[in-house]
Amino acid sequence: MTAKLGGIMTKRIMEWDGLTTWYRTMDRAPGTAERLPVIVVHGGPGLTHDYLLPVAGLAGSGHPCVFYDQVGNGRSDHRPEAPRDFWTVELFVRELELLVEHLGLAGGYHLLGHSWGGMLALELAVRRPPGLRSIVVADAFASSAAYTREVAGLVAALPEETGSVIERHEAAGTTEAPEYQEAVRVFYREHVFRAGAIPDDLMRTLGALGRNPAVYQAMAGPSEFTMTGILRDWDITDRLHRIEVPVLLVSGRYDEVTPAAVEGLHRGLPDARWVLFEQSSHMPHLEENAEFLARVSQFFTQEVTIS
Repeated sequence: MTAKLGGIMTKRIMEWDGLTTWYRTMDRAPGTAERLPVIVVHGGPGLTHDYLLPVAGLAGSGHPCVFYDQVGNGRSDHRPEAPRDFWTVELFVRELELLVEHLGLAGGYHLLGHSWGGMLALELAVRRPPGLRSIVVADAFASSAAYTREVAGLVAALPEETGSVIERHEAAGTTEAPEYQEAVRVFYREHVFRAGAIPDDLMRTLGALGRNPAVYQAMAGPSEFTMTGILRDWDITDRLHRIEVPVLLVSGRYDEVTPAAVEGLHRGLPDARWVLFEQSSHMPHLEENAEFLARVSQFFTQEVTIS
């Protein structure tokens, strides 16, 4: 089945391998030049697409956008009875491959992945799928080991009364403790979202994660600071040379994915440029939205325009 892009936030379902994936599409703005669609891939693992909805501003420069909730999350199929090893990188790559096929986009499309979504976009790109023209990888890293090392440094640099609480409860496995949760909020305000009041789109995503943390816990672990799940040994460094399409790396100066962690991607990719947003942490698409959209639109427009 092929679904054409069109309509303002048209909602649909893809059925595959006994599972269902929910997605929504947004057509380009009226009067804009017709450009290739962008599939927007959310992070987590275990979040939903909601916090990335401001990326739909790309429709204003002619790019139809596709948002989806990865299986196990949000409006897609939940599998609470599934064992932890059901949730694998390969599962989510297959879902993304099938979504491209379902939408009939093998003739040309871009990917924009945030955090884990950026890692997932890279995993697809190393397979050199037909139709993929370029990727924006936002706030992601090349190896879990590099991320874990860097984020430990950020925790150590927090005020002692905050960092010590995080370290103590991480070591004890008592991450449900109220004082730990408050210390984590301090970290988040510095290194995840530092632009003041949390926007509604992000609140919806965080609420969904709180109600259904199964995928996050299986893939990542109990927190931002300790990789104990499927991704604990993830490392794409030695495969980056297989990626043939141009890549735009995006990250924030205060990002929990530090510039040192992003550098592994920048160094290993054959064709990559990097924009560091000086006022942002982990979500420049929210923290500096207008500049983010301008830089991403410029990158996509330079790569491919439909004649």
